Amino acid sequence: MSNRVAFVTGGAQGIGKGISDALGAAGFRVAVADLNLEVAEETAAGIRDAGGQAIAVPVDVTDTASVQAAVKQVAEQFGPVEIVVNNAGWDDFMPFLKTDEAFWDRILDINFKGQLRVIQATVPGMVERGWGRVINIGSDAGRVGSSLEAVYSGAKGGIIAFTKTLAREVATKGVTANTVCPGPTDTPALRKFADSSGQDADKVIGGMTRAVPMKRLGKAEDIGAAVAYFASDAAEFVTGQTLSVSGGLTMS
Repeated sequence: MSNRVAFVTGGAQGIGKGISDALGAAGFRVAVADLNLEVAEETAAGIRDAGGQAIAVPVDVTDTASVQAAVKQVAEQFGPVEIVVNNAGWDDFMPFLKTDEAFWDRILDINFKGQLRVIQATVPGMVERGWGRVINIGSDAGRVGSSLEAVYSGAKGGIIAFTKTLAREVATKGVTANTVCPGPTDTPALRKFADSSGQDADKVIGGMTRAVPMKRLGKAEDIGAAVAYFASDAAEFVTGQTLSVSGGLTMS
């Protein structure tokens, strides 16, 4: 798997940075694709400083032309995309009955259709070359539901089902497709939610932590390790699977 090209959307910070760092440490050439190019440059520089290979690429997953341009840039600088990690996402916490159609559209456009756009731009080349890895970032919200995240849960549940179907369709082409579902993970986004919850932020984080059997929140590197496994040659006979990385919070 050395020197294979990995394209990570939302790869600049939080869980995305953990994924980018893990793939860089494993020897992949990492394209850190993100709306925030400045932070993406910092993440790519960190990978290079650690001895890896990485570039920063601007991308807006809600814009097909932007996705295609990003994939083209990676191909020109590193070569064709061989591993795609669909991590870019967005959510806001509110009861479903207080949401409106504009909110639904934004959630679905980023979290569901965004992944479809990236896959449509990268997987045909994988099929043609006879090798590829698709790793979609879902959520335990998509497996068991999550209060105040009804539409997001639906989008992530859709990603889980979509990934299984994609895996069936490309299984004979040397391409695998799997989903990684993070549980509560200590990221800036989670801290922002805790701060804006209207409750004591430490109590909110504490409540999440107590709910996890391992009694800690996930770390970005925990998710990165799972993605690196699915991206590796060792996982060549693993496809259509959904892996929860949640410290045991959800169990099948």
